[in-house]
Amino acid sequence: MSNSSVPGYRTISQHLNDLKKENFSLKLRIYFLEETFQLNFEESGDDVLKKNIELKVEVESLKKELEEKQQLLDKALSTAESLSNQNKAELQCHLVERQEEIRHMQGVLETKVQLLQEEAELARGEAERMALLADSEAQCCLAVEREIEARLENNGGSGGLLTQRVLTDKDR
Repeated sequence: MSNSSVPGYRTISQHLNDLKKENFSLKLRIYFLEETFQLNFEESGDDVLKKNIELKVEVESLKKELEEKQQLLDKALSTAESLSNQNKAELQCHLVERQEEIRHMQGVLETKVQLLQEEAELARGEAERMALLADSEAQCCLAVEREIEARLENNGGSGGLLTQRVLTDKDR
């Protein structure tokens, strides 16, 4: 074995010492980083715990508020349904009342129409009777006038007193 092909003991020993130093430095660095991390974790850990507790309290508070709002919403919905049903019942009652009023008014109007038709029939009958009576009276008057004229002609035109009496009877 020659010195040239294998590195020397000194070189290997030097290299081993360098590696040991580097290993020690890395171990120290890891130790300090862990210590710093531990300090930061302890400080931030308390903050994290506080924040976690605050968030849990807030979540529970929001859950309770949501539950209350849900109850209010359910109550409002049931009240709205109740009012809707009550309004429907009131509307139905008003509808029935209006229908009864309409039926009553129809009955009254039909009765009035029937009475008016009967009165119109009576009036027509009375008018026809009056027309017949007037026609009869007119016929009587014509007959009386003819009779007067005939008597006047028979008396020779001198029935002044008789003419006045007949005319007076005619006017009555």
